[in-house]
Amino acid sequence: MSIQALKGFKDILPDEVGIWQHIEATARDIFHRFGFTEIRVPILEKTELFARSIGEATDIVEKEMYSFSDRNGDSITMRPEGTASVLRSFIEHGLQAKLPVQRLYTIGPMFRHERPQKGRLRQFHQMSVEVLGLDHPRLDAELIAMGWLILEELGLTTTLQINSLGCPACRPAYKEALVAFLAGRKEHICEDCQRRSLSNPLRVLDCKSSHCQEQYVAAPAIIDHLCQGCADHFSQTKASLDLLAVPYTVNPFMVRGLDYYTRTTFELVTDALGAQSAVGAGGRYDGLVEQLGGAKNMPGIGFAMGMERLVLLLNQQNADGCPETTTDLFVAALGEEATVRAFPLVHLLRRKGLQVAMDLEGKSLKSQMKQADRAKARFALILGEEELTKGEAVLRDMTSKEQQQVPLAGPPEALCAILVAAVTRTEQ
Repeated sequence: MSIQALKGFKDILPDEVGIWQHIEATARDIFHRFGFTEIRVPILEKTELFARSIGEATDIVEKEMYSFSDRNGDSITMRPEGTASVLRSFIEHGLQAKLPVQRLYTIGPMFRHERPQKGRLRQFHQMSVEVLGLDHPRLDAELIAMGWLILEELGLTTTLQINSLGCPACRPAYKEALVAFLAGRKEHICEDCQRRSLSNPLRVLDCKSSHCQEQYVAAPAIIDHLCQGCADHFSQTKASLDLLAVPYTVNPFMVRGLDYYTRTTFELVTDALGAQSAVGAGGRYDGLVEQLGGAKNMPGIGFAMGMERLVLLLNQQNADGCPETTTDLFVAALGEEATVRAFPLVHLLRRKGLQVAMDLEGKSLKSQMKQADRAKARFALILGEEELTKGEAVLRDMTSKEQQQVPLAGPPEALCAILVAAVTRTEQ
């Protein structure tokens, strides 16, 4: 019996990779337009990092992390999200001293032991961005607008929901009001919510149980308990989004699944993926750097987008702009002499920047033309005994089927130049 991939872990096959590359290239281009630079962080971290940042009472830390002891007895965790690792690196390497404001992004796999379902795997991929060193509400709006622009340029339709979670000054009063509300409904909510109502009451609002959510419709909203500073910050964030013409709705019960969020939180959601509605989400985490041992009063904000969900949406919506993988030239060499002649030519063409394919076994012309079609080749160069005798190869446009003769005389560089000119001329 053959060995299969682990449950919740998925191979990304060659015919799927193109759409992933398209998403990454679109995002990277936009990140760079907004002044972000890439950072690459390890997959494995000390478990303490995520317990301290995400929160011990969250589902992620309590139930979902892949944690184990290494040979030294240290507790190690495969990263379940990107922010904590980026901030650990930010602190460890003193990046706060490099610039007044750091704009960082990372792309890579994350790991959570969840029940696999559409758009949610145990190994999943995220693009995440972090901005450290500025707490102005215009930054919140700019970052949200960047996420909106990524989806817009990918051709995807989503909606934006925003909320404010307040700060350490105003959140205690809200927690008190929420705990009092939950106490009167203790018998009508799930066991997890009953436990969290005492340890971390905001987490109950993130419960996935529809029965619990029915109970929370009448719960107090945190935006009604904001201090003046947080209320002003949220008001200015909304006004800045209006200036950027980014449409949004306020969702007063959005709390997100991580403990480190403060003030602005947001989700980019879709109704096309069932229960997995969030395509991108994030928010402000002004106390997290200090909490992880870094500089005091270091503000931060970020968001992440799920690659698998973006791929699903692109496939479902048939969005424009997903490039089809093509080959510039397929070299069909017939016979040993032609193959030996073509082999170094193909290498030279690749060095000149063309994407070139070749059958190395010298199969029949019919077989090689089928290969050219499968490779979606734009041109085919046919070189056999007859062409060698005449001193001219045949260059065929695979779309129009038009053919032209190209001379074989002279050094390989001369033929290479002719082929490069012919292929690139059609691109203009």
